[in-house]
Amino acid sequence: MPEFPPSLLNALRSARRVAVLTGAGVSAESGVPTFREAQTGLWARYAPEELATPEAFRANPQRVWDWYAWRRGLVAAARPNPGHRALVGLAKRYSGFRLITQNVDGLHQRAGSRKVIELHGNIARVKCSEGCGPAECHDGAGRPPPCPRCGAWLRPDVVWFGESLPPAALAAAHQAAVECQVFLSVGTSALVYPAADLPIQAKGAGAVLVEVNREETPLTARADHVLRGPAGEILPALLERLS
Repeated sequence: MPEFPPSLLNALRSARRVAVLTGAGVSAESGVPTFREAQTGLWARYAPEELATPEAFRANPQRVWDWYAWRRGLVAAARPNPGHRALVGLAKRYSGFRLITQNVDGLHQRAGSRKVIELHGNIARVKCSEGCGPAECHDGAGRPPPCPRCGAWLRPDVVWFGESLPPAALAAAHQAAVECQVFLSVGTSALVYPAADLPIQAKGAGAVLVEVNREETPLTARADHVLRGPAGEILPALLERLS
């Protein structure tokens, strides 16, 4: 079992408000490929700006839709891992627990997490490309299907390159960061902004900053505690020690 510094355990045992930010490393342990890893086979010949930008969708909506449909299939076949489940257990310990994710696969919710702050959307949802809002998508309705309200194309409800994060999600994430007593950055590269700024905001507001990652990141030098290893091993062991 991993060893944890007594000061970290004491901080977590005394805290009431804990925030967690998760990134692609957590989903990778469930076999979900990262964005770059998903550009394989037929999709390897396309640059990211040909698959995940508003301009790409306007230029070739079917190609973008088909790529995301393929990725949805990969996500549907994945299962939550012990790291996802440990976060459900941690949430039960704290009245002020907030889970923020950069992942779009919905595995946190499938593991049992509630009120997840999704910074980059969710690949299982669709919305109108012209702003009508969320919509339902039925098999055989088209590639992509039309919005039932205005007839424009439906698109994946994810944040593409060049788009802003959902304001409500970003505001909730910022609030969680500045109000928490302990902030855990789990499986994220700490390179993608504005999510990468959340741990810095938390530490600036006085939180104990913890990084859980297999590798060193730009956040490592600023963390109060660095737990090196996969989330699927570190988080369950941490939960067991706290229990």
